[in-house]
Amino acid sequence: MRFYVATGFLDTGEIVEIAKAADDLGYDGIGIPDHIVNLETLSTPYPYTRDGQRRWQPFTHWPDPWVLVGALAQATTRLKFVTTVYVPAMRDPYAAAKAIGTAAFLAGGRVELGVGVGWCEDEFALVGQRFDRRGKRTDEMLELLAELWAPGWTEFHGEFYTAPRLEMEPSPPPIPVYVGGLSEVALRRAARHDGWIGDLISTERAVAAVDRLRDLRAEAGLSMDDFTVLTPLTDAVTVADYERAEAGGITHILTMPWAFYAGLDCTLADKIDGMARFRKDLRLD
Repeated sequence: MRFYVATGFLDTGEIVEIAKAADDLGYDGIGIPDHIVNLETLSTPYPYTRDGQRRWQPFTHWPDPWVLVGALAQATTRLKFVTTVYVPAMRDPYAAAKAIGTAAFLAGGRVELGVGVGWCEDEFALVGQRFDRRGKRTDEMLELLAELWAPGWTEFHGEFYTAPRLEMEPSPPPIPVYVGGLSEVALRRAARHDGWIGDLISTERAVAAVDRLRDLRAEAGLSMDDFTVLTPLTDAVTVADYERAEAGGITHILTMPWAFYAGLDCTLADKIDGMARFRKDLRLD
């Protein structure tokens, strides 16, 4: 099982040091969430809490993922970087392809593109993108991104996007695509790609999602070999807990290790100490 450190809601100034420590301590990757802005008032309820309220407070940092990856890649040597999750349908596909591809090039193949279709209609409206049919646009945009990242000349003719014959450099190394979301539609989309990203859920629910993904992959003639299942778990603390998760098909854990020792509101030194203690307690070294 691989362990990724989540950077959601952290002060941007801490993330480089967190990444450097994670690289030195033997963690496998860094998870980077994404929002362009945080609107004071929303008409869209947040779908991942019971009361529809957001999990973060106003003025929480949301650094641009690809600028951040470019910086982190220069400060680390092994860590992978996954977005948890990036919303392509909220962007112009060519600007997104350029930013993601450049970050992946600078990171030497250590970028993993985690995507979602988005939940915040207000944010889509602000940036001038349609909220309806965003799932179909996401599917087509992922096809277009793959074409834009391929070496040589390419052109594209889809329902939503059309590209004349062009090329985009630098061509990045291969970028695996993981799909986030808990719905049946999200699981079906994930099964067509390289992995699935879960939300804060129980091990039981995550394993049930893995079982469904296995069925969907089998229907398409695909195995679960090399298929990534990355999720935070609400009930995994001990070695036995993580062994149970791994036996259920969960391959990657997204976690904030310091939360087990010093809570979420702690100093940078506490965070790094918690990361070291976590690896020692789980006998990961």
